[in-house]
Amino acid sequence: MPPPPATADGIRALVPREQMTPGARKLRDAYARIPGAPLFRKEFWLMPDTLERWQGEGMPPEAPWEELFQLDPPSVHGLGQLGWCEAAFVPAFEEKLIEDRGDTEVVRDAAGRDVLFFKNRRCGFMPEYIGHPVRDLKSWGDDVKWRLDPAAPGRFAGLDERMAQAKAAAAQGLLISQGLIGGYMYLRSLIGPGDLLFMFYDHPEVIHDCMQAWLQLADAVIAEHQRHVTLDELFLAEDICYNHGSLISPEMINEFLFPYYRQLIAKVRARQLDPQRHLYIQVDTDGFCDPVIPLYREAVGMEMLGPFEVASNCDVVRTGREYPDLILSGGMDKRVLAKGTREIDAMVERIVPAMRARGGYIPTIDHGTPPEVPYTNYLHYRRRLVELGG
Repeated sequence: MPPPPATADGIRALVPREQMTPGARKLRDAYARIPGAPLFRKEFWLMPDTLERWQGEGMPPEAPWEELFQLDPPSVHGLGQLGWCEAAFVPAFEEKLIEDRGDTEVVRDAAGRDVLFFKNRRCGFMPEYIGHPVRDLKSWGDDVKWRLDPAAPGRFAGLDERMAQAKAAAAQGLLISQGLIGGYMYLRSLIGPGDLLFMFYDHPEVIHDCMQAWLQLADAVIAEHQRHVTLDELFLAEDICYNHGSLISPEMINEFLFPYYRQLIAKVRARQLDPQRHLYIQVDTDGFCDPVIPLYREAVGMEMLGPFEVASNCDVVRTGREYPDLILSGGMDKRVLAKGTREIDAMVERIVPAMRARGGYIPTIDHGTPPEVPYTNYLHYRRRLVELGG
């Protein structure tokens, strides 16, 4: 075997496989869709209320999750700085109390939304959004747009330290992933899901100006990151589906989202320090995602999708057959974990052998693991994944 190139530092070329961490090798095998390869072990999200219940049922509070649940070490290094469920405002809105309603209160959050919460409880349930910061062109310009300025003071605070960490991760073969809020999630956080539908028709110029700001910020931040590292993945937090399909029409997606995605992805590909590096495009959406798969594959080259919510009629085995070159993550029904070991066995035995033989699959729960799941059930589920997934 010839020696690796002198620039095989994870930035200008991938490090040799033997220099990668074991977890990074497993994860890259999943992305490469190698049939029969041992499955990468991770989890989607463990809810705080769930962990509280499990500690009451005997879960050691200080034990590392990797040991308790037989998880692989994290093998993705996320660059961040571009939002997730909310836009990356600098500065953020000031969080403040808007109204006291007795057992509940209305709070202005960091994303500029007025949110109805139970008092003294801000997580573990779906909040009710009462108002959003963008109502028209004036509120967009006066209150919001300037918070997305790439040159805002503090936008690149801590860059040197963050990039040093990213370079160290790349030197171990970890996947370098640039996450960012997707266009639909971004617009929804600015305008609200209901009002957004009207604004597509009544004020498309506002939507396009919002998306121009999204593109300019994302491009500027990613360009700065790409001065230091090569990206393995662009991860769009989209959440564009509900339990019966897409929340907006294909025509709206094509008009208001895809032109900006194409521009960004083209710019990212052109700037890679390692021009031979494959850039994976991953999309995250809840709900029934089948209708949008061909749209995102054709328009932006999506190669990875999750988390395949079973309650919305998603099925990773079915989708894996229909799209053999698509990497899938998720698809384990959180509701089944609240039942019993027989139901858990049936689920895992249906999915894991078929998907492992196919390759390109990362098993996780299809969203946050809810507090209805007993600790012993979850441990049984993890054991079966290890037995069948290698």
